[in-house]
Amino acid sequence: MWIIKKVVIIYPPNFLGNSRITIMNKISIEQYLEKVARFSGSDYGKMIREQFEDTQGACELAMLVSPTVEELEQLKKAVAIMTPAEKENADTLSDEQTERLAADAQVDPANLAIFLNGYALHCKHVS
Repeated sequence: MWIIKKVVIIYPPNFLGNSRITIMNKISIEQYLEKVARFSGSDYGKMIREQFEDTQGACELAMLVSPTVEELEQLKKAVAIMTPAEKENADTLSDEQTERLAADAQVDPANLAIFLNGYALHCKHVS
């Protein structure tokens, strides 16, 4: 179930009242986590990760398309301990806030930063 928390109405410069209105929705951090999780642990997700591997086998950027089961559990853990204010403003958290959150959740700070940056980019694309 998707809950719309914020609706932004963008009026065209020549708005006369009955013109078409574009409505953009900002999804919550929980909804973004669900979106990121859809290929986690699947054969398709593994194939995608292999395409992003570097020479050492790392594929951090693929985490936003298909996190491993372990990465997904870490992200769920971090999102679960976020305060309501942090969840509402997850797209604008500072590096220090991200590091503190990772330490509190005992998760990999790099993966959490990639996830939160991906969410911020998603929000900027939507709005």
